[in-house]
Amino acid sequence: MLYVVGTPIGNLDDISYRAINTLKSVDVIIAENPDHTRKLLSHFEIKNQVVRFHQQTKPEGRKAIVNRLVAGEDMALVTDAGTPGVSDPGGHLVSDARDAGVEISVIPGPSAVTAILSVCGIPTDTYMFVGFLPKKKGRMTLMDELANLDIPIVIFESPMRVAKTCQELAQKLGQNRRLIIGRELTKIHEEIVDTTLAEAAQHYTDNKPKGEFVLVIASH
Repeated sequence: MLYVVGTPIGNLDDISYRAINTLKSVDVIIAENPDHTRKLLSHFEIKNQVVRFHQQTKPEGRKAIVNRLVAGEDMALVTDAGTPGVSDPGGHLVSDARDAGVEISVIPGPSAVTAILSVCGIPTDTYMFVGFLPKKKGRMTLMDELANLDIPIVIFESPMRVAKTCQELAQKLGQNRRLIIGRELTKIHEEIVDTTLAEAAQHYTDNKPKGEFVLVIASH
């Protein structure tokens, strides 16, 4: 069995009992960054074996994990924060495991996407999630496509690029386009800001941003 396990996006208390019990019961935990995941495991006194699986893992590495699953080991797939398979390579492993006849089970948990949408105060019956924007190739093309949408758009961004991203989005989607920012969600310095693309671009140009960002661009 391959369990896809959602883990906290910041506050460790957000983990579910079911997730803890699953992580304790499996033979192996598959982690994007084992050093990061071991902090979570140590907090809950979980001492299972941890193996690495990330964006750079080659096909033969995925095959080795799948072979262990096929041989009868139970494994849990986790990402650094939140739900595996969302803006991380977990989907490739799930696909390979399913093709090999491995049973898949989901242990749902925290998600930065639904967390920020729940506090936006805007209609979110329909929205577009694009994850991290491309750094170079296809970046402007995607922004042009986003400019034609009239539904909320959810974007992940790092502190190093958030000012540039807001500036470019303001140019493409409109300086006064409403923007709801979630920074360091569930953590000590959590911040939720209702602003505009232009104001955010200026603010993060003048003030060095810290933490991880989730951006929600409101519809027109």
